[in-house]
Amino acid sequence: MKQTTGHFRYTKTHEWLNTEDSPMTLGITAHAQNLLGDIVFIELPTLNTEVKAGQEIGVLESVKAASDYYAPIDGVITKINEEIMANPALINQDPYGTGWICQITPHPSSTVDLLLNEESYNTLIAE
Repeated sequence: MKQTTGHFRYTKTHEWLNTEDSPMTLGITAHAQNLLGDIVFIELPTLNTEVKAGQEIGVLESVKAASDYYAPIDGVITKINEEIMANPALINQDPYGTGWICQITPHPSSTVDLLLNEESYNTLIAE
């Protein structure tokens, strides 16, 4: 599994955002996919949709449960990972790589500084 870098930020609801490029890539964390178990279906967000931080943008279904996932920042959904529609297990196999969900072009007013860094996220999931 690919390791994250200093360009990753995290939410308390277990999404990650790679802030290195714009648009920014979004996925769920390894911790979240471990809790969900084998993911069997994903509802992807709609392209060119305006989203607000904290807004539900889709649903993941696993053999154990269904779970919503949320936009970490304000922006526009500019790309979706169609490969995971056919093979949702990619999220389990490589959550920080081929298992990414979508890309968001942030609004100029969006700030990633409100998101958790890796150390803060690891503290959160250890509690």
